[in-house]
Amino acid sequence: MEDSRTMREDGDAGEVASLMQRVLYEVKKVVVGQDPFLERVLVAILARGHLLVEGVPGLAKTLTVKTLARALQGDFKRIQFTPDLVPADLVGTRLYNQKSGDFSVSLGPVFTNLLLADEINRAPAKVQSALLEVMQEQQVTIAGETFAVPQPFLVMATQNPIESEGTYPLPEAQVDRFMMKVLVDYPSADEEFAIVERVTGAPPAVAPVASMTQLAVLQQRCRSVFVDPSLITWVVRLVGATRDPARAGAKDLARHVAYGASPRASINLVEGGRALAFLRGRDYVLPEDLADLAPDVLRHRLVLSYEALAEGITPEQLVRRLMTQVAPPAKPLESRGRLAAGG
Repeated sequence: MEDSRTMREDGDAGEVASLMQRVLYEVKKVVVGQDPFLERVLVAILARGHLLVEGVPGLAKTLTVKTLARALQGDFKRIQFTPDLVPADLVGTRLYNQKSGDFSVSLGPVFTNLLLADEINRAPAKVQSALLEVMQEQQVTIAGETFAVPQPFLVMATQNPIESEGTYPLPEAQVDRFMMKVLVDYPSADEEFAIVERVTGAPPAVAPVASMTQLAVLQQRCRSVFVDPSLITWVVRLVGATRDPARAGAKDLARHVAYGASPRASINLVEGGRALAFLRGRDYVLPEDLADLAPDVLRHRLVLSYEALAEGITPEQLVRRLMTQVAPPAKPLESRGRLAAGG
């Protein structure tokens, strides 16, 4: 409780950035490279979002979340999704005790702070829906009784892009519940050298530098980061341009987009921008914060046309083209200055 009170009363944006930098330092003792990915994980945690990660096996996705849980002193669990998984394997079930004649509830592995859902596209639709329901509602109902998951709660689901046999692709409506989709690529030669050297040597010790209580306070304070109305207007225009590119002046892109992003994309982009500004030591959002996150927030929400797929066009290319058409405001902090002058 004292940690919570100290962070609430005395902490400023610079202190928050310093704390998260210490968390990042501990993670990078174990994980080599992957700086954009690590930053997105911290953004998702602060913004109370969930991550969908796509990358081939062996790129330290599991290690990242496990190490982060150690640095934040939180619970970590990993679920390997397989075709024979059932919803009860995730959320839990009722068990019958023959001796007493009573039923008891056994809670599943989703009751944790940091959950890694490995290869989510290998489980059938019922299991995917069960996990996505927990992500949205932050609770589970078993035999009419409701159980809330621990807070803070982050789900990082992974997809393997190189094997499509035996997979169950996530429907667009369910993918939309993920705040961001992050692509994890192979390390460079120097990074891979450091990985081999580190893994084959003595394991580094990860020190706990924060607590779940502190993280919950940081999440609350992140919501108070100032977002100028002109930036929210720009976000709405950008997301709207994914639905109707012609209205944004990109008529040639209209044939490439079957469906655009939902209003949840606008919400997630603003919340993610707040978290990224928070990490960078500011209590206000700049256009570059939103521009940095836009491809990650939008790429999984765009449904491309068959024509776009045939031409090899990617969602990232469409998003970046639309960002050149929908320019951010030139002076995004004018209303903040007016509010400060009035106060």
